[in-house]
Amino acid sequence: MTSRGRTKKEKQPFEPGLIPAPGHLLVWRDSRHFDHWQDLPCTLCGQPTPMRSHSEEPVHKTCAEDWLTANPVEARLGRFASDLVPKPKSTKGQGDHA
Repeated sequence: MTSRGRTKKEKQPFEPGLIPAPGHLLVWRDSRHFDHWQDLPCTLCGQPTPMRSHSEEPVHKTCAEDWLTANPVEARLGRFASDLVPKPKSTKGQGDHA
């Protein structure tokens, strides 16, 4: 419920970024990759996982990385991708380092 004069903030679309090269790691830093409420069977190995891809497909990050390595041609279609890289907040930015 919203109070008078305020609007509910809409969720930003969960857009994928780059598809890593075979053998490279996915960068999943966005908290939307983690479902805090339920584990579902991984679409690749069948074991329970709280992880979700950008399309909300339940999948372990390691299973997705293994799939990208084993299926380099299909991987280009974007089934699994890294997060978008955020723009630096300042020109002095150190990237991921403090």
